[in-house]
Amino acid sequence: MAHDASDKIQELHNFGEFGGVNPSISDSSTYTFLSAKTMFDTFEGNTEGCYLYSRHSSPSNLYLGEALAALEGTETANVTASGMGAITAVILQLCDADEHIVSSRTIYGGTYAFMKNFLKKFRINTSFVDITSLKAVEEAITPKTKMIYCESVSNPLLEVADIKALADLAKKHNIPLVVDNTFSPLSIAPGKLGADVVIHSLTKFINGTSDCVAGVVCGTKEFCLALKDVNNGAGMLLGSTLDSLRAASILKNMRTLHIRMKKHSENALYLAQHFEKDGLRVVYPGLSSHSGHTLMKKQMTNEYGFGGILTIDVGSLEKANQLMELMQKKNLGYLAVSLGFYKTLFSAPGTSTSSEIPEEEQIEMGLSDGLIRFSIGLDNDIHRTYTLMKSSMVELGILDSDTVTV
Repeated sequence: MAHDASDKIQELHNFGEFGGVNPSISDSSTYTFLSAKTMFDTFEGNTEGCYLYSRHSSPSNLYLGEALAALEGTETANVTASGMGAITAVILQLCDADEHIVSSRTIYGGTYAFMKNFLKKFRINTSFVDITSLKAVEEAITPKTKMIYCESVSNPLLEVADIKALADLAKKHNIPLVVDNTFSPLSIAPGKLGADVVIHSLTKFINGTSDCVAGVVCGTKEFCLALKDVNNGAGMLLGSTLDSLRAASILKNMRTLHIRMKKHSENALYLAQHFEKDGLRVVYPGLSSHSGHTLMKKQMTNEYGFGGILTIDVGSLEKANQLMELMQKKNLGYLAVSLGFYKTLFSAPGTSTSSEIPEEEQIEMGLSDGLIRFSIGLDNDIHRTYTLMKSSMVELGILDSDTVTV
């Protein structure tokens, strides 16, 4: 049913040690053992439910991991200190020197930089392809390919990946499909569509309050335990463990995720439809004009809509910067990176979150310097927001004054 994931999150509960309705926060970096043998067994990975050291795990991280596994429908989940902490640990766990990755060409700039630049130190190469072309993806696979990587809805071009088809292709070649689902929590469930590993930057929609950075790896117990192995686990040895206080805070915020996602999506769809009617170049998966609209409808959970992210191309970086500064001055949102906040956030990705991608590659993939990425907030009166945004565009000559209606 459409509400299964949300219900599973709501039903998960661990009382605090004094009967608190929230689980107690484990404010310890290390844990004591009643016997030396149990400590040895825990180092060997043989003792279920024992805590060793907070870099390995903690009760607070476990509670959050359980909620995120329920969200994605996976066996378990490991939480990390950032989205990049999750992404880099997964990649280095799956790939060795002289191996290969097939990745979507439109991904978060930090992920792109890690794959394109940093992994060269390990002689791990990446082929960046149009993820919407299964032919291009399959042609890029070599005997050394160890994973296919994509985002459910890509950052910032909002391309929609056919996760089931990609999962079938990955299985055909006996390699895992890794999906970053940061843009579409609850709306899309990649694990249920066949993805082997699902990643989130919890910093964004899942936390929703722009007060921390965190990430998660959702997958099988075998893979998540491998990440925490004291001898060769990338998660354990790279030290990307989330702090217990932040884990507890994110867990509390997750309880309203279903309400927030519905409102983010509702507001984004309203703005996208109205701005498209005004003649603006709007990209949003909820519009029938979007190339991935039919695919999105096929693999999404309707209850949570098409997500809270849209883009508008205003023609030039100069116009984009002027518009964002004016909208911030009018308190319509903040000129800031990231997404999922209660307030609308906007940035020009070509010079911010995607600036790691060379200009010629940005042009090739269709990322223009006039593109603005909007993370639409939780505005109660979205028509008022639309009217004020539109008047700002008229003021700057982006829209003709004849199109303004109040």
